[in-house]
Amino acid sequence: MGNNLAKLRYNESCLVVGQKFASPPPANPSPVSGVQRRKSFYLWERFAEIEGHYRGKFSPDGDLIDCVLSHQQPAFDHPQLIGQKPMDPPERPKGHTSKPDVFQENFQLWSMSDEFCPENTIPIRRTTEQDVLRAKIVQRFGRKIRKVIRRDSTSNGHEHAVGYVTGNEYYGAKASVNVWAPRVANQYEFSLSQIWVSPELYGDNHPRFFTYWTSDAYQTTGCYNLLCSGFIQTNNRIAIGAAISPISSYNGGQFDISLLVWKDPKHGNWWLEFGNGVLVGYWPSILFTHLKERASMVQFGGETVNSGSSGTHTSTQMGSGHFAGEGFGKASYFRNLQVVDWDNNLIPVSNLRVLADHPNCYDIRGGVNRVWGNYFYYGGPGRNGRCP
Repeated sequence: MGNNLAKLRYNESCLVVGQKFASPPPANPSPVSGVQRRKSFYLWERFAEIEGHYRGKFSPDGDLIDCVLSHQQPAFDHPQLIGQKPMDPPERPKGHTSKPDVFQENFQLWSMSDEFCPENTIPIRRTTEQDVLRAKIVQRFGRKIRKVIRRDSTSNGHEHAVGYVTGNEYYGAKASVNVWAPRVANQYEFSLSQIWVSPELYGDNHPRFFTYWTSDAYQTTGCYNLLCSGFIQTNNRIAIGAAISPISSYNGGQFDISLLVWKDPKHGNWWLEFGNGVLVGYWPSILFTHLKERASMVQFGGETVNSGSSGTHTSTQMGSGHFAGEGFGKASYFRNLQVVDWDNNLIPVSNLRVLADHPNCYDIRGGVNRVWGNYFYYGGPGRNGRCP
């Protein structure tokens, strides 16, 4: 599986937003086992409170989007948030030029008909029985397995091509991310542009807009999207976890999405903005220890999982599936990389470093120009003549 990502990290705490890709489930699944039945029971027990209470909207890709009252979203099950309501929008970082709350385009399949959830509700992608049955461990459904980005040539199954900055205090990050739908070899792998796509979550090969948080390096806290008490959504037009559209094509039209994460100086919450000033919601400061103050590293780039055990590399693609050297229209990119400083200024990154831990499989090349600012191309096909 492969992902595109933007990540803020301080010690073991991190926030991740981006697009994620995963392969569909097998065409002929095996019969339902006793374990699967127990998983199914767990599903209905966990999501009974949401199912059936709010009218759903069907997406062309088969998703069902429920409109849930804002104050009844999963985040407010948290003991320290019970009885609260979403906070008002914060002050944007200085140097931010987009127009606040102007929704200029549809970027998700479910909203292509211009039908959105009513005011004071939020769209939540309905979790299905099939979603949970794809999880290897049902109790960890919606959560990532603990991992660390490696800076050497050994492999723990996760492979990266990333740009990153470190050595200062960071209070946010912004980038525009090229949208592709890379090929994923099997349902146990993913490809992310992290700003992340997982078969365990969705069971198809659509790139999807996602969020993730953890305060202890993926061990016991955190989850994707709205699958636990964490992220508080404030927008009624964006469904976190829903498919992104349109997508880029080789030597054809190119599409990207702009994402900004920053810390509200007044209340300490970490807010997420999409596109031209559209606020999606925020992670409350109570979720974190170290990130209550700042981040010590910002990472942008791609990640895949290589699940093969036979010594043969996976054919899962990263980005567009083509190497960075092919450039615009062929290789995937991140552009206009920026960070938020201590005084809430949005500024270009400085001293960007790039790293590909398996450059014969996936690589990365950085650059700077007047239009794109700091940028990089990245990605690759996975298994090839130089990456057997």
